[in-house]
Amino acid sequence: MIISGLQKVTLLDYPGHIACTIFFGRCNLRCPFCHNMELVTNPEHFPTFSIEEILKFLEERKGRLNGVAITGGEPLLNKDIAELLKPIKELGYPIKLDTNGFFPEMIEKLIDEKLVDMFAMDIKAGWKNYLKVAGADSRGEPDWQLKLKKSISLLINKASDYEFRTTCVKGLHTDEDFYEIKDMIKGAKKYFLQNYKAAPDMKELPFKPFYREELESFLNIVKDSVENVSIRGVD
Repeated sequence: MIISGLQKVTLLDYPGHIACTIFFGRCNLRCPFCHNMELVTNPEHFPTFSIEEILKFLEERKGRLNGVAITGGEPLLNKDIAELLKPIKELGYPIKLDTNGFFPEMIEKLIDEKLVDMFAMDIKAGWKNYLKVAGADSRGEPDWQLKLKKSISLLINKASDYEFRTTCVKGLHTDEDFYEIKDMIKGAKKYFLQNYKAAPDMKELPFKPFYREELESFLNIVKDSVENVSIRGVD
């Protein structure tokens, strides 16, 4: 397990919590709009943290922090991630974990062991557009659709708290994606449309954010299938 980053405080990464964020490098996907691409492709360029360093930090921040967000990269590439999560839980911190959903067996294990209080799973696109938006190849992920369906079902039926979310990118997403997503996550509690925002080193990419009216049209497509649908990243 290689921990590749620690943001000491965030009000955004774990809704309703004053949290820190722990970053893992590496990912099985290559989304072209990824904000953490360097972390994904070159994690060795980042300082690393031991479990002991993370736990010492959290022990010292008791009373000032009330949550821990785990993100990446893709955290669930680390099959031994429970070795970090268990002692964090023992310190009394609730944990939110971000995932792309390609590792349902890990999601089920963490749910069964009650090591994650909230999951946030990315829904990259509709089925037809999924691998393109995720920068993936079906030869490398032959059972990808079954994996995602299982992860969605696990979160809806077993997780204590979760959200699904799509980063909406003009140039990649169309109405058709959201008609498919509507069926993919039918019956879910929460779904967020997050507007694309280019990082400073992404200005040359051929992608743009949507206007609010366009995001609202996507929201209207999905809203009958999900209990709560909202837009993020638009003033």
